[in-house]
Amino acid sequence: MPNRLANETSPYLIQHADNPVDWWPWSDGAFAEARERDVPVLLSVGYSSCHWCHVMAHESFEDRATADDMNAHFVSVKVDREERPDVDAVYMEAVQAATGQGGWPMTVFLTPDAEPFYFGTYFPPAPRHGMPSFRQVLQGVHQAWEERRGEVDEVAGKIARDLAGREMSYGDDQVPGEQELAQALLGLTREYDPQRGGFGGAPKFPPSMVIEFLLRHHARTGAEGALQMARDTCERMARGGIYDQLGGGFARYSVDRDWVVPHFEKMLYDNALLCRVYAHLWRATGSELARRVALETADFMVRELRTSEGGFASALDADSEEVVSPEGRHQKGGGRREGGTGRHVEGAHYVWTPAQLREVLGDDDAELAVRYFGVTEEGTFEEGASVLQLPQRDEVFDAGRIDGIRERLLAARSARPAPGRDDKVVAAWNGLAIAALAETGAYFDRPDLTEAAVAAGDLLVRLHLDDQARIARTSKDGHVGANAGVLEDYADVAEGFLALASVTGEGVWLEFAGLLLDHVLARFTDPGSGALYDTASDAERLIRRPQDPTDNAVPSGWTAAAGALLGYAAHTGSASHRTVAERALGVVKALGPRVPRFIGWGLAVAEAVLDGPREVAVVGPALDDPATNTLHRTALLGAAPGVVVAVGTPESDEFPLLADRPLVRGEPAAYVCRNFTCDAPTTDPDRLRAALGG
Repeated sequence: MPNRLANETSPYLIQHADNPVDWWPWSDGAFAEARERDVPVLLSVGYSSCHWCHVMAHESFEDRATADDMNAHFVSVKVDREERPDVDAVYMEAVQAATGQGGWPMTVFLTPDAEPFYFGTYFPPAPRHGMPSFRQVLQGVHQAWEERRGEVDEVAGKIARDLAGREMSYGDDQVPGEQELAQALLGLTREYDPQRGGFGGAPKFPPSMVIEFLLRHHARTGAEGALQMARDTCERMARGGIYDQLGGGFARYSVDRDWVVPHFEKMLYDNALLCRVYAHLWRATGSELARRVALETADFMVRELRTSEGGFASALDADSEEVVSPEGRHQKGGGRREGGTGRHVEGAHYVWTPAQLREVLGDDDAELAVRYFGVTEEGTFEEGASVLQLPQRDEVFDAGRIDGIRERLLAARSARPAPGRDDKVVAAWNGLAIAALAETGAYFDRPDLTEAAVAAGDLLVRLHLDDQARIARTSKDGHVGANAGVLEDYADVAEGFLALASVTGEGVWLEFAGLLLDHVLARFTDPGSGALYDTASDAERLIRRPQDPTDNAVPSGWTAAAGALLGYAAHTGSASHRTVAERALGVVKALGPRVPRFIGWGLAVAEAVLDGPREVAVVGPALDDPATNTLHRTALLGAAPGVVVAVGTPESDEFPLLADRPLVRGEPAAYVCRNFTCDAPTTDPDRLRAALGG
């Protein structure tokens, strides 16, 4: 009999609906049940594309004896961290404070008042590597609850008080200046890996927000070292196994320093951020590799993540079903859909052995593919399989032949069991995708990509926004979820809408961005300090109101809000929005010189403040006028940090920047302003390009 998760909208929760565990979703009812039974709450947090979440589910949550222990002594609550980032953030902070590390699956034991007292992540089904088994943990916690209740309550109370008292040191309300940004660049240089690109050691995550800062810093200052780090890191990632050499798109991270073996799940947010970064790298350098990767990543998102409603799904799973070859051998990935084993294996969809290449390509082309993609007999992954890469070689390859090999391998791979897809639409991540697709479509004359961005924007407005412009965090299959949007949802969707406004010339997107940012000002901002909170002032009260300005897998809500507020202020001249943006950047002044890898988007926004940002108004007799289009595209390709663009006719009232901007001698013209000073209008695209070159 299904448990209480069967009717949830989260694919991750639905995956656990048939567990013998009597799961509850996060709800008042779960804690009321725990109070009535006088038992602890077992909080389990994960997400649908998390490999170790699947492992623990199979080993423990599907096991009847383990489930019996959980049902007898606990109220078990399952949370999708992507639906409830606030719950995840609060208890992850407790896990990290108590254990020095965190991760998913996250396992936390709470009192019925939601106060945590025992923590962990993955627990194995039997003791190993110094870890107790999950059932031993359950028995130990139950025994402590029954026999040492006073001690448990004391520990829980102290942890809750410590968390509630963790108001962060905000710094000041001054934006970072030249000195802080130079120190941040120096710090990144010290952590840079000159042999492999990227920062730090294994595991290596794609540093998309740091690269955006490096590109903006180069545009503003001409610093060649910043551009070199950005360009080399992007090339190494694009040539590595972290990038899907057949289908496009990036995996979550590399388990090694060389970008060879990925953790295979593909997240919407990574691909949205990286698509935009590679498009901006092409804008700065003209790199053909950057152009190809930007377009392939955009095409991957539209092809494999777009939902039937027009939004974008959250992720593709790392695991897929292992298959059996015609000869009866188990094959990681397999060559044909011949009798799936039912066993799900990480990376099975993506990796290849030389024998599998020969089966698809024949001997001659397989020999070429082995050299071109760096496939070895020993394998670069597991069981003799290799992740496809593009190793640096002196050999010159026939491009047409390689394209044909790619097409045949991709067609063969499409017959393999596909990874699972998490179909929920997360507002924030769709905002990131909208910005990336809108700009990529404009840069490379791909109106289909811009149309996909508009369709996703329409879905968010139609389904996720209520009549007060409050945004819902998620939807699935056209049904909106029950969870309220958090700061990153308001900020990233506003960022996406601002990009749509600049690319399409439709002022309604600027209006929607303003409605969302009004909520940021009213419900997420501390009027005294200027600090920002991740949840609204009227949101569900947890044991702590989460607040984290650091950029990790995605821009923090804090820095994303600063960027969107700054862009909106540049479009409208709103002093209140600019003031809040600048005050929010005080934390970047404090953290940028110390931990630049973890405040990359904040540093990128600070670059825009120092540059102005510049405001461009393009006016023409009609939006489809060729000369107007040329000026508009030139403006969009301007590398100046955070530049905003408005396009329309002189009579248009859709954008404040177009007010009192006439044609020049009857011709389309561009007006460039910053810091309350405007250049003379120009009708010459070359002069406009020079004015926006940084």
